[in-house]
Amino acid sequence: MSFYLMDQVAVEESGTGSPVVCVHGLGGSSNTWSAMQHELSAHRLIRIDLPGSGRSELPKEELSMAFFLECLQTICKRLGVSQAQWLGHSMGTIVCQHLAVTAPSLVKSMVLFGPLVEPPEAAREGIRARAEKVKFGGLQGLQETADALLTTAVSAYTQRNNPSAFAYVRESLLRQSPAAYAATCLALAQARGADIEHIAASVLLITGDEDKVSPPDAVHAMARRMRSAKTVIMTRCGHWTPIEKPQECARETRAFLKRHA
Repeated sequence: MSFYLMDQVAVEESGTGSPVVCVHGLGGSSNTWSAMQHELSAHRLIRIDLPGSGRSELPKEELSMAFFLECLQTICKRLGVSQAQWLGHSMGTIVCQHLAVTAPSLVKSMVLFGPLVEPPEAAREGIRARAEKVKFGGLQGLQETADALLTTAVSAYTQRNNPSAFAYVRESLLRQSPAAYAATCLALAQARGADIEHIAASVLLITGDEDKVSPPDAVHAMARRMRSAKTVIMTRCGHWTPIEKPQECARETRAFLKRHA
């Protein structure tokens, strides 16, 4: 495995096959994909900590979907990636959709976990309030936010039967910098959807039957707006699909990547 720090953005790379670029969501990092990494070892897996998340520094520039897009394109250029298959989770799915519209030659296909086109209007104010709480409350605010999110972020089944997954999600949230997490919340709250009707790449949408952020009905509706999209619903699963159901997600992903190689 190779590690790079590109303009203070942390990047991990493993494998030597066709490139697959992984984009995590709010509160995530490159480790969102660790549980699936072995099953995807036939690919050149590029896992990125978005600016302000994980080990990546919070830049002086305001975080936004446009900023994330520019970052990803710069990293691909530096790594010599002219076309890739993409994995996204939650907020990362919004980034991937914009990339597929604005730089279609870079996106061969996409697998999107807990996908959403944009935050519902009713959720934006809550995300902004979360940013304020963490920004001014520091680590205490971050802990209170994480514990509140955990009541709905993962499924009841995961909470009862997969304590390691539950603990991972909590640790992923708590390891974020409060200032950077708040800035990322604001970027998500301001995010607007891409024109997904224009996405030419094939897309696999995976969500959980207990996902409150990306409920199955909304994901099915999202698929109907795309030219070539398939939906898979994971049972007894919440919003952190790659962590709650890593083997099932890896199996679906591996088959999809092979079909669209």
